[in-house]
Amino acid sequence: MFNYHPTEEIWMKQLLAMLFTVSLALVSLHASAAPVNINTADAKAIDAALIGVGAQTAKAIVDYRAKHGAFKSVDELAKVKGIGPKLIEKNKGNILLK
Repeated sequence: MFNYHPTEEIWMKQLLAMLFTVSLALVSLHASAAPVNINTADAKAIDAALIGVGAQTAKAIVDYRAKHGAFKSVDELAKVKGIGPKLIEKNKGNILLK
């Protein structure tokens, strides 16, 4: 049987608190990434800069741009498969169109 000891519970709580803190730090790092110019950046840079955009969607942005030309507005990103209004709103501060 399992022998319960109070110090094990304390250790586990401390470990969970530490993991939670590290998770928050990683989310903050991603959320505070430098703005990205979606008209010139490669897929890797777009993936790194935009919240909720992974490698596949970042590639779709680059492919759309190659086929249709530069984005004229941030809202035009909604034409890219996998991107909707909520994702655009979440990232408006990180998107440049220069």
